[in-house]
Amino acid sequence: MRFLPKDEGFFGLFDQLAERLISSSALLRELFDDPTRLEDLTKRIKAEEHAADVITYEVMQRIDRSFVTPLDREDIHLLANRLDNVVDLIDGTARRARMFRVTERREPALQLIAVLEECSQVIAEGVKGIRTQAVVHKAARRIKELEEKADAIYGDAIYSLFEGTPDALVVIKWKEIYDNLEHAVDECEDVANVLESVSLKNS
Repeated sequence: MRFLPKDEGFFGLFDQLAERLISSSALLRELFDDPTRLEDLTKRIKAEEHAADVITYEVMQRIDRSFVTPLDREDIHLLANRLDNVVDLIDGTARRARMFRVTERREPALQLIAVLEECSQVIAEGVKGIRTQAVVHKAARRIKELEEKADAIYGDAIYSLFEGTPDALVVIKWKEIYDNLEHAVDECEDVANVLESVSLKNS
């Protein structure tokens, strides 16, 4: 019986998805740092989201084409979708900023995006080291710390938003943006959990 080689191309596709996560979170930081560039940066983030969708689709096609995969098919599917979900949330945040016609810099948003950017970098390291349990464990532990940091920033941001007698429309607008950013960081933790599960199974 002829040995069937495993399709190792999935690892490269995971790396590409992680790169889309890094680039889209960096663009989101630029958007909230300089809202005068809202239109241009929203379009650029949409392009990153589309690129992530194309890569995710290729992962699914590859699962169907491959006789032997380097990881369980379900795990490949789950990891790709989790990575894609974070990019989708970044795109959703940018679209909300455009719909709400955001014109001001808000420090809590920039702080949450800074956490999201670091999560993206750590996820990329975990994805690259997916076959090394120690690397993945370190990444997952750091993501958990970052998620807790984001929770604290989010709590303070919402508290400040409702201080005094705020404008209701301002509260609605910024609460939804903060919610989306906090959700994106939560999804990063979901990515880390999948990475850790996959790494344990395959170590």
